[in-house]
Amino acid sequence: MQASDIARVEAYLRQTLGTDRINIEAPKNRGGSVEVRAGREFLGTLHRDDEDGEVSFSLHIMILEEDLPENPQPQTAARKR
Repeated sequence: MQASDIARVEAYLRQTLGTDRINIEAPKNRGGSVEVRAGREFLGTLHRDDEDGEVSFSLHIMILEEDLPENPQPQTAARKR
């Protein structure tokens, strides 16, 4: 994946998610994974697909069970009027 792709996807995610904490790191080795982080927390990997001239990007988010809270409080959805 090219540096320009990484910069564009990073800008899109920051704007869409409303945070500057999103960072996309270029792989250290050719062919390595492109890692996406929120601050220092690893979120997942970014992949580029170029099929029939159409380019798309997919973000595979991984959540380890050990990172989940024990007993989260259920959140009630706000009612729409």
